[in-house]
Amino acid sequence: MTPAARIQTAIEILDTILGGQPAEQALTAWARRSRFAGSKDRAAIRDHVFDVLRRRSSFAALGGGNTGRQLMIGTCRANGVSLDEAFSGGSYGPSPLEPSEQEAGAEARDATDRLDIPTWLWPAFQADLGAKADDVALALQNRAPVQLRVNIGKSDRGNVQKKLQDEGIETVKHATVKTALNVLEGARKINNSACFQEGLIELQDASSQAVVEALSLKPGMRVLDYCAGGGGKALALSAHDGVTVVAHDIAPQRMKDIPKRAARAGVEIQCVSTADLVEMGPFDIVLVDAPCSGSGAWRRAPAGKWELSQARLDELVAIQSQILSQCAELTSLEGVLAFATCSLLDVENTQQVEKFVSAHPTWTCTFSKAWTPLEDGDGFYTAHLTR
Repeated sequence: MTPAARIQTAIEILDTILGGQPAEQALTAWARRSRFAGSKDRAAIRDHVFDVLRRRSSFAALGGGNTGRQLMIGTCRANGVSLDEAFSGGSYGPSPLEPSEQEAGAEARDATDRLDIPTWLWPAFQADLGAKADDVALALQNRAPVQLRVNIGKSDRGNVQKKLQDEGIETVKHATVKTALNVLEGARKINNSACFQEGLIELQDASSQAVVEALSLKPGMRVLDYCAGGGGKALALSAHDGVTVVAHDIAPQRMKDIPKRAARAGVEIQCVSTADLVEMGPFDIVLVDAPCSGSGAWRRAPAGKWELSQARLDELVAIQSQILSQCAELTSLEGVLAFATCSLLDVENTQQVEKFVSAHPTWTCTFSKAWTPLEDGDGFYTAHLTR
């Protein structure tokens, strides 16, 4: 595909997304219809789409509107791409710009458009992040780093780095997270690498790894990953020698890949239903990576930035509160209830913990930490609650 054809395809996919279809579904549907497209074409088109979703407001301002075509015009202007070449009207490419399109568009003047944060959310975003708000918003406009977790149950970072290098994948050690590697080159080779196939590595954000690293895991402990999803944290937990890991999710289908991932990693993870949890408890550690706004991970899932509403945020806060109360009953008397979100918002983080402690006077918060995208990872928060 030519660069112009890739732009036209991105325009069509963006229009589908703007019409209400989730981004991943729109991209997958296009890929299935387009067997002719090579891997480089698919990667380039995906990059176009996600770059636009990260900077939808600022690109809309530059492009003069919020259609797929206008957003890609804004993208080209932002990146210094010649509009005459990109919109030449050539085969499979977009038609030339109309005079009105040539004249439309300007740099975003409003701070929320310039920083690509929804207008309704900006006051809370700014209040919660203080002096860091602008820099965090700007960081969210860019792609997240590709990061790996080294399976410490099988190897160490140094040996894994050497093996990856032999396969054309260049990495550096993360500065603060002991299990994490930052990928510098060869990211698209990871899933087919021997290191991945042999269970030496998993793709996982460094801040997500840091949430597990903050726990005092000891042999003999029984640990519950209550909102396990695809099992990233459950796998990180199970890499620790002598720790028994149980995974749960309210939607069991989300855990369907855990057995395969666990076998590759050489660990055992028991996936259980909600009905079985009461009989299996209590647990020494209950990790709750709760449903949240995902604001700390908007570089990876940027559509969520524009889909979030005040009503949905209120709903998520209520769900988090309910889950915390449920998980308190699954935690042993001397155990730790570890709450985590990939959110940057205080209402989902410190305020949620304060509300729990207020409603449960026998509990106290003994540890808390927040990460932002300025610290070489996603935005995350975690707090340890004990009786």
